[in-house]
Amino acid sequence: MAPPVEFPEPTGPPLAIAEVFLGYLDYFRARVVTGIGSLAEEDRRRSHLPSGWTPLELAKHLTFMEMRWLEWGFEGRPVEDPWGDHQDGRWHVRADETSAQVMEALLRQGTRTSSVVRRHGMDEIGAPGPRWGGEQPPRLERILLHVLQEYARHLGHLDVVVELTTGQVGD
Repeated sequence: MAPPVEFPEPTGPPLAIAEVFLGYLDYFRARVVTGIGSLAEEDRRRSHLPSGWTPLELAKHLTFMEMRWLEWGFEGRPVEDPWGDHQDGRWHVRADETSAQVMEALLRQGTRTSSVVRRHGMDEIGAPGPRWGGEQPPRLERILLHVLQEYARHLGHLDVVVELTTGQVGD
């Protein structure tokens, strides 16, 4: 499981914008790991909402989402299966993937994301490639804003599932 990460208070010491983004990403990622870790194994693998996703599917989606935006997209690196979190138009976790494997993959992706961000400037434009569907690649800052909003939105979804399942209230 992820080590505890303190909320990156806006009144903290001044940081470069890249470090601010990474601090929020680390916090959101750690909260996802903690939230899923608070669920029993069977609750990690079943849907709790009419939309049909499971908590483990959400974690795998976040892993691939980060990879798609930063490695495959921004850096333009070849990726074997950028949509490996999807099957038949839905998020998917194989039956042989353990909770520990899914959570470890999410944390490893976070390390890779941090590395990508620290290698580049916020105003740098992404590499052309298949991620952009022929459109102009965005700047790193814009990509990170998108990734942050996706994490915040999905963490809110997970907080609802955890509260409905365990009674624990999220942030």
